[in-house]
Parts: sequence; C-alpha cells; structure tokens
Amino acid sequence: MSTWILLRGLTREARHWGTLPALLGAATDTEHVLLPDLPGNGIHTRLRAPLDVVDMVGFVRLVAVQSGLPKPYRLLAMSLGGMVATAWAQRHPQDIERIVLINTSMRPFSRARERLRSEAWPELLRIAAKWGDPQEVESAVHRLTCSNRQNIVDDLVVWRTIRASAPVSRVNALRQLFAAAQFNAGKTPPSCPALILSSEDDRLVNPVCSAHLAAAWRAPHRRHPWAGHDLPHDDSAWVCETISEWLVQSEDPSSFTISQ
Repeated sequence: MSTWILLRGLTREARHWGTLPALLGAATDTEHVLLPDLPGNGIHTRLRAPLDVVDMVGFVRLVAVQSGLPKPYRLLAMSLGGMVATAWAQRHPQDIERIVLINTSMRPFSRARERLRSEAWPELLRIAAKWGDPQEVESAVHRLTCSNRQNIVDDLVVWRTIRASAPVSRVNALRQLFAAAQFNAGKTPPSCPALILSSEDDRLVNPVCSAHLAAAWRAPHRRHPWAGHDLPHDDSAWVCETISEWLVQSEDPSSFTISQ
C-alpha cells in the first residue's frame, strides 16, 4: 500500500488542503495520506523556519520516518512544498516513488519575475503591512490565490480560524520566502516519475514556470484552464482525477502525453 505525503506552500499548513486528502485517497485507492507541516507552520508554528529548502527536507523526512508509514513515498506538493519535494527526491531517491508538483517554480528553470509576478507585489505588500489582522490578510490571500469564490464566506471563516489557532510569524514568513527565492534544483531531474500541474489563472506564479520545468525534465504537464495558484482549493476533484489517470496510464507512457 502506497503512502502519499502532501506538502503545502508558503505560510500554509495541513488544514489548508481542505477535502483534497480524502479525495486523493479515494481516487488512488490509498489508505495512508500524511500531511506534515513545514517548520514554522501549523503544529510547528513555534519553530523557526529554515533559510534553506534542504533543511526543510530533513525536517519532513524525519516526520515521515517517525510516522512508521511504509516507503517508498508518493509526494504531492505545491509552491514552496514543490521545492521541498524536488530536493527530497534528488537527495534521497530511495525514499520516493513519484512526485506531483503543483504551481511550483525554481531556479535554474525560471526567472525571478516569472517565479513571483510583478502584478502580485501590491497585494503582497498589503498582506505584509496587515500581517497582524487575520481578516485583512486571509481576504487578501484568497483574492490573490483563488479563482473559485463560490464558498468564499465559508473559506474565510475556516482560514481565519486556522490563523487564529496557529499564527505564522512575520519573521517565519520572510524566512520561508527567502528559502524559496534561493532554492536551485540544478539541472539533474529526480530519478522518479514526475507529473507537473499548473493553473492558467495563477496570479502569483507565472504558469510558464511549470512549463519550463516540465520541458526540462521531459515530464507530463497538465494545465487547469481557470484555477488560481491554490489549485487544490479551486478544483481538488480535477487534481485527484488527473493524478489517478496518470497512475493508471503509467504502465503505458505513450498514452499520457508530455504536455496538454
């Protein structure tokens, strides 16, 4: 029985996955889904976030080992979590069976202005200025990262509750941003199979970053036509269906084309 490990992005935690873990388990017939928080986030909010993605790998790898769940793992990761997943698969290939990366970006495949859109800076500066105000911050994060606003009232209630119970410090947010900006994956791809997912309406990270990564790794790339940066929030069913299709067709790579 395979184990899925899900890694979230900058300042977000396990509870921000919403319904996706249960849907993924059902779609892939997986019993074990582990949701570790990065240091500085969630249950580890009191820890200092590392300034290096490699140190984040060591942390989540220890959490995985302590869970007792069987290797090799399957990693589903977005944004900063995608960098952690990449570094993990590169440094400890025996741990990882396959990876799925959502709306991530990394050097040397993308430029700084692609990895963080210039249009996002005004909203990011407002978030930084209002960091101590959960209502303002979570509303701004929703505007910046989500295209599905059908349940925005309920979303914001949940997100503000999460923030109130496990607030990420401004210092840790900046340390995570620094780690993400500095991360360089090098030119050698992970040895395991990889699937790249991106959102056409990502207003935070240019989706061309995923296209560059998929082309460099010769990995299949699936594009969601309307979702924002938080693709698991906007259309978790699509994410799980796409992953399930990839797994089913993995025995016949020619049936799952490189880019679509």
